[in-house]
Amino acid sequence: MEPCINQATTLGTPFEADLPAYSRVGWQAVELWMTKLEEFLRTHSISEARSMLEGEGLRPVAASFQGGLMLSQGAERATHWDHFRRRLDLLADLGVPTLVVVPDFVSVPGPDDLARSAASITEAAELAATKGVRLALEFQKTARFCASLDTTLALIAQSGAPNVGVCFDAFHYYTGPSKFEDLGYLTAENLALVQLSDLSGVPRELASDSDRIFPGDGDLPLGPILEHFGRIGYQGPVSLEVLNPLFWEMPADRVVGIALQAMERTLGDWLTLPESEAPEAEG
Repeated sequence: MEPCINQATTLGTPFEADLPAYSRVGWQAVELWMTKLEEFLRTHSISEARSMLEGEGLRPVAASFQGGLMLSQGAERATHWDHFRRRLDLLADLGVPTLVVVPDFVSVPGPDDLARSAASITEAAELAATKGVRLALEFQKTARFCASLDTTLALIAQSGAPNVGVCFDAFHYYTGPSKFEDLGYLTAENLALVQLSDLSGVPRELASDSDRIFPGDGDLPLGPILEHFGRIGYQGPVSLEVLNPLFWEMPADRVVGIALQAMERTLGDWLTLPESEAPEAEG
């Protein structure tokens, strides 16, 4: 498994400043935060963004996030899908292979929402495939629809789209309605992205994104999850996503150095070493 860092962890630092900070402490992979990238592109070109990533030795392995695709209708749907198309062009230009898709906000889910969402995901996946992008559908504990891992996997299966997997956010898994047995439905093929964080001293029912802390510093039992991912053969990115405003106010260099140490400790035996650091084969 390969550690990467989501730019939301350093949301208070601009795109052009957090990339060098990541590189200086040893991060080699990044999950782009789309609004941060788009803010950078207001005054810079996409080639400048690509050059910065390459110059810092950072591979953009995923991007977060796209909403509004599953249940929106009419003019609202047209707006979201136009935005989605523009973002796919950006990801193709930067060589980003995975885009996180989040559930739409609905106050009361309807009986046809699963079928409508599956059809929309199929359509979105077909568009994404033309740009070489895979979609990672994230379940979120606060969603009225698609709040659990099993519902999300059912939606992915019903869509039948080959380039759609699940984005497994450990925070939403442990604080939401998902069950441990739901892990049995995950495979190396349908698990597209993993996002890690931790939680301490906050009841799960009351926990919000701002309560996230670094993995290993809290109470969430992350070990069994990683063990399961190892058993099914998942070797993809494991992204640090800590949406804590306290970290946004700190210097990025300080935050991302501690963050990398936390990720390396947490991943332990499942850590994928860079080729330059991997032990040489004997004999």
